[in-house]
Amino acid sequence: MGRPEKPVDRTVPARAKLADFLRDRKADAGMTYEQMAEKTNGLPSKATFERAASGASIPTYSTVVAFVTVTETPQSFLMSTSDSWARAENLWICARRTLAPHYVHKAPDPRLISTSADLSRMLRHQHIWAGYPSADQMQRASDPGQLPASTTRRIIKGDNLPLDPKQTIAFLKACRVFARTDLAIWLTAAIRAFEHDSGPTPGRSNISRWIQARDLLLSRPDDIHEEDIDELGLYRQKKERERVA
Repeated sequence: MGRPEKPVDRTVPARAKLADFLRDRKADAGMTYEQMAEKTNGLPSKATFERAASGASIPTYSTVVAFVTVTETPQSFLMSTSDSWARAENLWICARRTLAPHYVHKAPDPRLISTSADLSRMLRHQHIWAGYPSADQMQRASDPGQLPASTTRRIIKGDNLPLDPKQTIAFLKACRVFARTDLAIWLTAAIRAFEHDSGPTPGRSNISRWIQARDLLLSRPDDIHEEDIDELGLYRQKKERERVA
């Protein structure tokens, strides 16, 4: 019999909630960290899984994905919906928000955007509110070629704005903005910012494209579902296909 697991570190409540969730997954699966690491061929390792469920730090997103994947049992697969997968990601995002600067204490409101500088700052704040997803993670959450990691890094740093409405929508979706009405509010804010700009900018010279994209969003119902682009959802869909095969 192994050593008893140390209690969850509850210094930061959001980290503790994520750790509790992961430990519950492990307990329900009846697995040890060593067995979990064996299922992933050591990537993540036993120590990484153990740290992820300690509450002392925030695991990487890929570690959370691996943790949820290896602890899925036939019973949980048949009885549960995507709730546990969505909960894992939401808990991870909440834990990551504890790293946010004091001025990002709620979701940014694009209706406050007046200039291109405001738009750039609010996009960065939305990225923070979404849990600081990596540029590579955001690229994987988007259609091929839509949100290159190199471009995303420049947007996150504030060096560039998205090139066009399509890239803006891809960036926002990767930062947890899904509803068409919410996306339309962001595009309206971009239009307002570009109209405010006095000099020649890519956004101002192509403003009709932004208006058309905004109007298209408003003309269609809110049928975007988080699981369509969630990486956890993609993992689950892959497992479902493997089980059927």
